[in-house]
Amino acid sequence: MKTHPRSLAVAAAGLCVAAVSACSVGTAGPSAGGGGGGSKVVTMYSADGLNTALGAGQQSWFGKEFAAFTKQTGIKVNYVEGGSGDVMNRVKLQRSNQQADILVTLPPFIQEAADDGLLAKISLPNLAAVPAADKAPDGTWTTLVGNDMAFLYNDKLVSKPPATFQDLLSPAYKDKLQYSTPGQAGDGTAFMIAAMHAFGGAKAATFAYLKKLESNNLGPSSSTGALTTKVIKGDLAVANGDLQMNGLIVQQNPNVHIWFPRGADGKPFTLSLPYDMGLVKGAPHAANARKLMNFLLSKAAQQDVSGLSFGLPARSDVHPSDKNYQTMQAALKGVTVWHPDYAAIAKNVSALVQEYHQAIGS
Repeated sequence: MKTHPRSLAVAAAGLCVAAVSACSVGTAGPSAGGGGGGSKVVTMYSADGLNTALGAGQQSWFGKEFAAFTKQTGIKVNYVEGGSGDVMNRVKLQRSNQQADILVTLPPFIQEAADDGLLAKISLPNLAAVPAADKAPDGTWTTLVGNDMAFLYNDKLVSKPPATFQDLLSPAYKDKLQYSTPGQAGDGTAFMIAAMHAFGGAKAATFAYLKKLESNNLGPSSSTGALTTKVIKGDLAVANGDLQMNGLIVQQNPNVHIWFPRGADGKPFTLSLPYDMGLVKGAPHAANARKLMNFLLSKAAQQDVSGLSFGLPARSDVHPSDKNYQTMQAALKGVTVWHPDYAAIAKNVSALVQEYHQAIGS
């Protein structure tokens, strides 16, 4: 069996994945010192996924683009990785002495960061190619890579996927089901939001359902990637995730498949769950950050998104034709992609997460 790509060691060419600890990515020499754009360094805090290679000996999307950026500009990229909520909270805790230049995280955390005044307005030449619906009206963030929620199941444990969230309450899933924790993992927060959507937006019904689901849930998890590894091994029948994360899994593991729950209308749905990017307010290397952000939104970089990461380009003028892109389009055939009002959700996400923990007794 293949391991989950997020668990693969990323070696060679100076690439490094850091779990909430900084590492340098690139080939530039020592920093020139000083702040602003003078130092030959830029620091990114990011949710995991885009710096993971899809296979041994392959480059990740971030790895390739960071190396190309450093070669072109001489600016080294310091990369810090963690859960979507974790990296946003790290920026929040460092507000008075900011260490990060760029924040990449999933919604609603990027919107929450903007609401908290953690992001500065950006004006980049390549932003013009990103549709208006995929960037903040006030210019504080933009989609970097498109993505959608997706679930996994192992057909060695269940003959067919669940059709609805209610199906997950079946005794057949006792301790064979797990989802990442809302508020810590972006995918876990998406799970809670999707469940609420399936219950017609009714909070009381959603949290009552999640309380019942605890009898089948194996336990909390701050990592979605760890759950997909369990599905591959057969320790779990079902787990949550996203299309970018799960795309290669189903190709490498014939017993593992993607599924989408049916909503209140009886039709399968998913929700848009992109990687979003913002310039941190008070960034110590803001000029370098703008250069890297614009580079990652370039047509050349965006053309590599699907082939190297199973992501979807943020630019409207990039139209991939590679095998990975075709796989994602086939998976989404007949599935309604819901675009939540993340700006509204961000204003209430902390309260929703608190209600969630009260409901399940954690």
